[in-house]
Amino acid sequence: MSERRNISGGSPYEPKLGYSRAVVQGDWCFVAGTTGADPETKAFPDDVLSQARNALATIKGVLEDAGFGLKDVVRANYVIQDASCVEAIIPALSETFGEIRPAAMMIIADLVNPAMKIEIEVTAFKG
Repeated sequence: MSERRNISGGSPYEPKLGYSRAVVQGDWCFVAGTTGADPETKAFPDDVLSQARNALATIKGVLEDAGFGLKDVVRANYVIQDASCVEAIIPALSETFGEIRPAAMMIIADLVNPAMKIEIEVTAFKG
């Protein structure tokens, strides 16, 4: 059986809420829901496209830290606050996953913080 490896993103919420930014198990990498805070300021941009790009950049970095890449993503789940945001995030999604085309699902739901407009979770596999 392969060893489990937890990847921390450094958030103080990880130990408080009992989660890891990512978990690697064998050929699989499960990246936790990732929101679109600016990596430098930790503030949430007002527009959903910037938040989507920030979240995807964070995910890319976490995957690379875990020994994976965006090309390994086989599943993507998107949670957005409002259906009207779908058109706005298309550029970020197509730039990132246009050639990869993972299986995906999009959910419209409230997020924990009203400033959050999107949360993205991915699963990657290399085998």
